[in-house]
Amino acid sequence: MGRVGSHTGARVVSIAMVGTRGVPARYGGFETAVEEVGRRLAARGHDVTVYCRAGNGEPMTTHLGMRLVTLPALRRRSLETLSHSGLSVMHLLRHRTDVALVFNAANAPWLPLLRMARVPVATHVDGLEWKRAKWGRAGKSYYRWAESASVRWSDALIADAVGIQEYYARSFGVPTTLLSYGAPCIDPSRRERLAELGLEAGGYHLVVARFEPENHVDLIVDGFVRSAARRLLVVVGSAPYADQYTARIRARAGGDPRVRLAGGVWDQELLDQLYAGARTYLHGHSVGGTNPSLLRAIGAGTATIAYDVSFNREVLRTDGTYFSSADDVARQVEASESDDAAVGARGDALRVRARDYDWDDVTDGYERLVRDLAAHAVPRVQPHRRVPAEVTP
Repeated sequence: MGRVGSHTGARVVSIAMVGTRGVPARYGGFETAVEEVGRRLAARGHDVTVYCRAGNGEPMTTHLGMRLVTLPALRRRSLETLSHSGLSVMHLLRHRTDVALVFNAANAPWLPLLRMARVPVATHVDGLEWKRAKWGRAGKSYYRWAESASVRWSDALIADAVGIQEYYARSFGVPTTLLSYGAPCIDPSRRERLAELGLEAGGYHLVVARFEPENHVDLIVDGFVRSAARRLLVVVGSAPYADQYTARIRARAGGDPRVRLAGGVWDQELLDQLYAGARTYLHGHSVGGTNPSLLRAIGAGTATIAYDVSFNREVLRTDGTYFSSADDVARQVEASESDDAAVGARGDALRVRARDYDWDDVTDGYERLVRDLAAHAVPRVQPHRRVPAEVTP
């Protein structure tokens, strides 16, 4: 499998990346990982194909050295990912590749087809999807089944946080390869575009999140409104299929002039400047493992107030502050506005912490894994039956 790269003498691998909206990255953590890792693998000489969902952006055939294949999807929340991944796998089987990287355990039904075709596959299992409030009983049951199926039918499993590793070890008795995300290095002096939004550096607190209950945007807004904060709260985000939750967030804001719901911001330079110019970044994510939005905040050196779960403590450690309730949010925001020195020190410490999250190092891990998979040098996971006890994030 593969060929030998003349510049290094190392094996070059053809890699298909399946299961995301694709690139350019405009949506979430998986898309960010595909873009950052995929372009680096391509720059190292590997043949990288990314399967993209129609409607993600202007159709392109290549991006940053990656070959793009754009296919449709059913526009229903419960079927969008699965339908697109099914079409992607069918295309992949007609265009052979050395290794498939499948993102999201929800795509488990397509793994047997890859195994029958003898395409080695690693599944990035993501976070504890079955804990998301947007899924009903059937959806939660499906995701629990998909976790087990991913363990059974993958040649390797990828986790992006120690908490996810522990969950799979505890629940299934299987190892995972820890491959987190990288933190960007954001120039803290670049803030000139904030004026486009009528903002001043240091004059606002920031939330960047998809509008889903487990990201606790409503709780953050509720806590902020209860506070005596003098600065603005700028909320960047939205979500398809989330009208009811969006209405709840608006209700929590209650017309408070200090709360600005900015919608989605897809301009990445402007988004970087929003992080860099914020007094604090409030991070409510609770079930998704290591989160790129959190890493972006620490890469900007922004003091961060995070929902109190192990995934967030793993990143921030003692340099973050934490909340579990609306009252906690109010206290933390008020404290941040009363102590300039403490906020500055936390931001500086987090910028140093961000150095532990490097995309080149992450890509090294992916490169080792895909070469081992292509050489059939990865022992298959040997799943146990699910253990009743679960790891609490």
